[in-house]
Amino acid sequence: MSALNSLTIAEARDLLRKREVTSLEITEACLKSIEGAGALNAFVHKTPEIAHAQAQAADERLQSDPDAPAMCGIPVGIKDLFCTEGVPSQAASRILEGFLPEYESTVSRQLKEAGSVMLGKLNMDEFAMGSSNETSCYGNAVNPWRRSGDATPLTPGGSSGGSASAVAADLCLGATGTDTGGSIRQPAAFTGIVGIKPTYGRCSRWGTVAFASSLDQAGPMTKTVRDAAIMLQAMSGPDHKDSTSAEIPVPDFEAALTGDIRGKKIGIPKEYRMEGMPAEIEKLWADGAAMLKDAGAEIVDISLPYTKYALPAYYVIAPAEASSNLARYDGVRYGHRAKLAQGDGVTELYEKTRAEGFGKEVQRRVMIGTYVLSAGFYDAYYNRARKIRTLIKRDFDQAFASGIDAILTPATPSAAFGLGEMAEADPVQMYLNDVFTVTVNLAGLPGVAVPAGLDRQGLPLGLQLIGRPWEEGDLLNHAYVLERALGFVSKPEKWW
Repeated sequence: MSALNSLTIAEARDLLRKREVTSLEITEACLKSIEGAGALNAFVHKTPEIAHAQAQAADERLQSDPDAPAMCGIPVGIKDLFCTEGVPSQAASRILEGFLPEYESTVSRQLKEAGSVMLGKLNMDEFAMGSSNETSCYGNAVNPWRRSGDATPLTPGGSSGGSASAVAADLCLGATGTDTGGSIRQPAAFTGIVGIKPTYGRCSRWGTVAFASSLDQAGPMTKTVRDAAIMLQAMSGPDHKDSTSAEIPVPDFEAALTGDIRGKKIGIPKEYRMEGMPAEIEKLWADGAAMLKDAGAEIVDISLPYTKYALPAYYVIAPAEASSNLARYDGVRYGHRAKLAQGDGVTELYEKTRAEGFGKEVQRRVMIGTYVLSAGFYDAYYNRARKIRTLIKRDFDQAFASGIDAILTPATPSAAFGLGEMAEADPVQMYLNDVFTVTVNLAGLPGVAVPAGLDRQGLPLGLQLIGRPWEEGDLLNHAYVLERALGFVSKPEKWW
């Protein structure tokens, strides 16, 4: 048997039910691997005591309940954006330093009730604002992959960089992520794992620190598509605490993995053929389409004309919502509070607390958001972006109405880049990392990233499949077929 921490969720589930291994043994293997992976800076709040207690409880449950949920006994990591009762939940920001929630987010509670084991909290970009995990108050998370013959530390992507790094390095069997503009799918592609952003409203947002409320959506990050189906099942469902949660039953996502896509139509959008796209990504995209065709699907060229406006629309809407959501952090009720000079009032308290507590990228986005919502600019920017969003959604609606079952695109415009390599670049250059993913959030659709191959430097590249709303099962089945055809089994060579 391979190292227990390198098991997939499906493998661990089956071994647990055969009584060939215990949750405590798998958990110990993961905790040991976490202790030896400090160089990755993936786990920022470790919870070994909680993990041991939950693993023991899971083992007892598995002995007495033959119908225990599939996630029972499975060790996972929780992104620091999810509030966890009694455990620091900072959203990787100094402004929430010392915040210990007295409640549990719905997603982490559902995983807990399913019997999963929480190993700790995972690194991320501050308030989920970033594409490289370089805005975290904990310092950079590091990609376990390295370029061939090059020791340069690489980004694991963002904002769910800690989650991606932990799964790729076998520190946990799965992890939660959140996706506002690609923050599950881009890091999944950068680290050679699977990440699915479900339909907006499929997973509750309650207890998850908000970035952009109309875009944020939780999802799983796992080693395989089957694992993603299993974990998504546990994370999904209606929640009366969240007004944006959909009252739609959760199907059996794993049962949908039939491997049969004969007669399905796969759309290839011409607008995603970006100028300057690396030839390796172009080839992987073509190879992926050919593999789906060999599996019995029909490949159809489609047009999504408003795609070219997606990035500017996203970077108006997301900062606007962020400026509203982050107004609650004022130094009065919880988290960091700046020291005031004699004579300072409440205005100085707000200003000093936010200046000390928010990092530069968060400050930049709050300023942009406040600007586009201000009098005289609301119609020129925010309302115009909302109209573009409607047109982007209409593009997808029309494609699906024409009979398209899924859309195949690249996941990222490049492989992982070096930490610090974009430090002097225009911020817009960093925002271009989301060029293939933001449309899915703007339209509220499900999207999944699947590892597709390695580039000439030995780094993973991913493909993205976009599905119809509420049809994650069908989307995952397409991803399952693609995963099997691609046969990606590479793992990073251990250096940490």
